[in-house]
Amino acid sequence: MTLHQPTALPALPDSLPASLAAWLKGVAAAPAVFGAFPGLALLPEAAKGDFGNAELERMVAGQAARYAAAIEDRGAIATRLADLRAELARRGLAGVIVPLTDEYQSEYVPLRAQRLSWLTGFTGSAGLAIVLQDKAAIWSDGRYTLQLAQQVDGTLFECLHSIDNPPAEWVKANLKAGETLAYDPWLHVEDGVKRFAAACEAAGATLAAADSNPIDAVWTDQPPPPLGPVMIQPTELAGHSAIEKRAEIAAAIKARGADAVILTLPESIAWLLNIRGSDVPHTPLPLSMAIMDSAGLVDLYIDDRKLDDAARRHLGEVRLHAPDDFPAALAALGRAKKAVQVDPATSGIFVLQTLEQAGAKLIRAEDPCLLPKACKTAAELDGTRTAHRRDGAAVTRFLAWLDRQVMNGTMVDEIGAADKLQSFRRLDNGLRDLSFSTISGAGPNGAIVHYRVTRATNRNLEPGSLYLVDSGGQYPDGTTDITRTVAIGTPTEEMRDRFTRVLKGHIAIATAKFPEGTAGQQLDTLARRPLWEIGLDYDHGTGHGVGSFLSVHEGPQRIAKAGSAVPLKPGMIVSNEPGYYKTGGYGIRIENLVTVRVETEKAENGKRWLGFETLTRAPIDRRLIDLGLLTAAEVAWVDAYHALVWHDIAPLVDDETRAWLKQASAPLGA
Repeated sequence: MTLHQPTALPALPDSLPASLAAWLKGVAAAPAVFGAFPGLALLPEAAKGDFGNAELERMVAGQAARYAAAIEDRGAIATRLADLRAELARRGLAGVIVPLTDEYQSEYVPLRAQRLSWLTGFTGSAGLAIVLQDKAAIWSDGRYTLQLAQQVDGTLFECLHSIDNPPAEWVKANLKAGETLAYDPWLHVEDGVKRFAAACEAAGATLAAADSNPIDAVWTDQPPPPLGPVMIQPTELAGHSAIEKRAEIAAAIKARGADAVILTLPESIAWLLNIRGSDVPHTPLPLSMAIMDSAGLVDLYIDDRKLDDAARRHLGEVRLHAPDDFPAALAALGRAKKAVQVDPATSGIFVLQTLEQAGAKLIRAEDPCLLPKACKTAAELDGTRTAHRRDGAAVTRFLAWLDRQVMNGTMVDEIGAADKLQSFRRLDNGLRDLSFSTISGAGPNGAIVHYRVTRATNRNLEPGSLYLVDSGGQYPDGTTDITRTVAIGTPTEEMRDRFTRVLKGHIAIATAKFPEGTAGQQLDTLARRPLWEIGLDYDHGTGHGVGSFLSVHEGPQRIAKAGSAVPLKPGMIVSNEPGYYKTGGYGIRIENLVTVRVETEKAENGKRWLGFETLTRAPIDRRLIDLGLLTAAEVAWVDAYHALVWHDIAPLVDDETRAWLKQASAPLGA
């Protein structure tokens, strides 16, 4: 059944001048933040004509609603799939690979790049589909197993686990000899293309780069690139000026023997130039690409309609170009026989092929901004501590409010709870956005790791159940991410057992001490051992990197079974979030952010020893803790953590919340 009727929503008037209509469509293609569209502030007064700001806001909101409704129109998916197959046949192609990414390899992509959702109905943050003429499949990881089954029509797409049934193996089994499978070279990195090419070869078929994306040919109302304004990140929050950062990166690429480096990750560009943007949901990214030479000069490829006068002054000597000029600039580097550093793990293969075919000497190396961006400056760490105190106060107000509703017998649902939490965060006018869509899961919905509540799935928080809320905020001085699991009424003994085992794993990470050079994957089993002891596990990583008013999921550091081999370094911020999920029952996750710090400057073996400082400040539900499962040291950790929460949060909340917090942070057993 069609859930939305896009044609019933107001469209932009046909009488609008073409330039104004194009501008408004770009603004509408960028996310609204708390109901407002930041890009309207950039619209020149002369371009507005006779329209007032309120009328322009209404038109943009209507256009944005049309974009969203069209993408979410699951009733149109069968037709879209048929149209895509017809386009593939017209091009002589057997099929196409449809990843969930954009040309910037972003986690959060603009509406224009929501090709996977538009084609399949799946709204998770990680996925890939392959469409052949006679069959189609979609993949995601363990976080989205249940969501795939709920959102995707199984008669149109086979739903598969990306680890258990890899896409390349499916290609080997289903592509016929002599057929051609297409891919968009902007949307795939080199290693992925090699895997698919080998799979096609094994099937006697061919993998070929498409001249243009076949989905774009049939997506007739596809949104344009977004127009969100660029903001300046002050040096006092960044810790280093853009000039200092450019000098650091220039020295690094010169040491590699490169004449220039290609930067295709907007978060790297944002960090390097001390700018932020508003082109994608929840992450302040200015969608753009850049070329920086070994002297530190930068060519920035960005739609200059995103820049106001202050942003232009801040960028200074940075040379500005239209995004469409980027391929020609790559080719020019090749013709000049330049040695060019490119990260094959983060740049679309189009970039590598264009440079190589034009004659450049490729130096394949990691994006030089990744590691210095991950190792936060003292100013960034001070800022994130301050942001976590403010954010912790908002979360604590919410937890106290929720407890009062439960005690009063007032029914709360998932949407109402998420909205209330957002309202508490917005009491602080420093909040710029949420850092991701709040995961608000009651009962069995909490077992869906990256659950996204909708009107259709919305559940009440029923007595005797667990409620899982995973949320975060974007503040100019820091990015937060916190998960709390709350007992609604009286929990079962099984719930308390599982929660306490998750807590034990959380404490094991929080208190870990390790020699310099240790990678996150070496710590991962510490978090899982209490669950493994009774034959249980969780199908996601234990920790991801977090940016400073940037991506809530940041590399290269990670704590996971198959995590990054990059050693943890002082200043890195990572999450600590073990969990347990009982399908059809409940979900449990306890998440704090931590930063790596030096514990011992020089140990007996000559190495520094590192550990973690917990940044997040909000109480952990004491009612779910089984004291009999905790050691004395674990009890002491919980009590010490709650003492910190009380010290930092009590002065920031109202009297009613403070009284609740006094009990919620009391010593265990008290």
